[in-house]
Amino acid sequence: MPVTVGPSTLTINHDRQFLISQRNATMAPQDDVGFYARDTRFVSGYGVTINGRLPRLLDAITVEHFSARYEFMTPELHLGPASDAGADGILPEGSVGFRLERTILEGVHEDYDLTNYATHPVRLLLEMQIESDFADVFDVRNHRLIRRGDLQTTWRPRIGELRSTYRNRTFRRALLVKVEKAGSKSEYANGRLVFLCELAPRAEWHVCLKWLPVIGQRPARTLPCHALTGGARVLHPLAPVELVTSHPTLPAIWRQAVEDTEALRMVETTARGGTFVPAAGIPWFVTLFGRDSLVVSMESISAFPEFALGALRTLAQVQATDDDAEQDKEPGKIPHEIRSGELASLKLLPFAPYYGTADATPLFIIVLSYAYQWSGDVALLQRYRRNAEAALNWLLQHGDRDGDGFQEYSRRSSQGIFNQGWKDSWDAIRHADGSIPEAPIALCELQGYAFDALLRMAEIYDLLKDPERAADLRERARRLYQQFNEVFWWEAEGTYYLGLDKAKRPMETVASNAGHCLASGIVPPERAGRVVDRLMADDMWSGWGIRTLSSKHPGYNPYSYHCGSVWPHDNATIAGGFRRAGRHAEAQRVAEGIFAAAERFDAYRLPELFSGLP
Repeated sequence: MPVTVGPSTLTINHDRQFLISQRNATMAPQDDVGFYARDTRFVSGYGVTINGRLPRLLDAITVEHFSARYEFMTPELHLGPASDAGADGILPEGSVGFRLERTILEGVHEDYDLTNYATHPVRLLLEMQIESDFADVFDVRNHRLIRRGDLQTTWRPRIGELRSTYRNRTFRRALLVKVEKAGSKSEYANGRLVFLCELAPRAEWHVCLKWLPVIGQRPARTLPCHALTGGARVLHPLAPVELVTSHPTLPAIWRQAVEDTEALRMVETTARGGTFVPAAGIPWFVTLFGRDSLVVSMESISAFPEFALGALRTLAQVQATDDDAEQDKEPGKIPHEIRSGELASLKLLPFAPYYGTADATPLFIIVLSYAYQWSGDVALLQRYRRNAEAALNWLLQHGDRDGDGFQEYSRRSSQGIFNQGWKDSWDAIRHADGSIPEAPIALCELQGYAFDALLRMAEIYDLLKDPERAADLRERARRLYQQFNEVFWWEAEGTYYLGLDKAKRPMETVASNAGHCLASGIVPPERAGRVVDRLMADDMWSGWGIRTLSSKHPGYNPYSYHCGSVWPHDNATIAGGFRRAGRHAEAQRVAEGIFAAAERFDAYRLPELFSGLP
């Protein structure tokens, strides 16, 4: 029987807010858990006790992506001889049921419900500890918890409100914890909210807590009491797309993927009128990423064409119009990511926004073409013509940094990202001996993206009745195709070099990047089959998917981020390249490997990456 792998935590999310807790609802500041909103952790610690004891967890589940339920019962409690618990004053285990329901909108709503199943009255002390560190998401991710500002907490007993306020120069955030509909008076002592709960036999006790992040002036909204059982929804459902197949588990895998992708919707209010764009992922990437939003738009267009339209609309409004080296910013460039936490707001990191990506700009043109092909709406091309032309100009003027005809990247920002392809960890791109190449770096897949973007932009010019520009771009694409296949082809391995370094020295490294070249169409038919065979060789094929890096490479590590792990999105692109090359059996094998992996994960939910060990 296959072993099912799942997280040890529970996660709920909505828009740019998410909450991660242990399965018993607790949160510890030293862990990555907590309640986050717009790149700040508003709740870093949480615990609940009954008479000083942790309640006994029975079960915990996410009901919807925005809601979770935790079921507890009381442990054996010593109530004392003065109680009605009997001569020994012991309340047996399970005498009181305790349910906690959490829902998330802009803030978090909690419903606490106690039910007395004992045959006598009970008096219980319910305490909740709620801590706020207001840590920046980058600090939490790097396990570098530094308090840079002032933190104050005040309790207003008359209205039952706990307020924690954080200030660091111009950066201000606050958390309000509001007590509502309490079955007894609330108090605050020793850093805890305290309730004395008196329950007759079969009686119930209830309280609502609201966690309200304060960002700017407008108060945060939450769902109402018991919204979880009331069938609440936080977003209008998008039109469902059903998959009809004889595969035994693929429909369930598809439905889970659709639900998870739908749950990643962010309401992008910076786009006039508001629109949906996909977040890049929970927990560290709940914001707008240029590359990720465009890749999601391409790979989910059959289910969610709204994402492509939202990504185009939003990214067009933050497309660079000037030059700023510290932001890796150049005219026409599409941003890498946009952050709004303490570090970005105070310019301690250049991420408000940051433009250090070499592939988002050609991908913008490619997604515009996808959106047109899906909708047939020429007005869409007219609407984004200037943005597409600005992206094209960046591709031709700045993407080719030294005029050699190839797309390269080189960090200019003192705090920017070194590797600016999709494999953007510092050690992802290596020479054959495992050493890190010197920038500028020309990755093989960047040439494929540029080739694809040039041809798609030529088609756009055809549709916009500009045949001269279309012809010019087709000629540029032809030259890139020829030059790429002369310089990047690695005859000995039957694939393409990973890239070229600053000295134009080829990186003799077998990696999954060549599969993206297949998908782009830059690989000639007579070579496509050899590339497919090389990617399916034993050192690249894990049995669950294609590895990011050959297991024969000295830098291979299946537990690394980009040096041997298996990425589902990478494999989806590669499988598309296999189909384009006419190698349908290999494309099916890749798909079946990913599906088999999905069957081993809880709820068929594929992670960002996995080790892919046999």
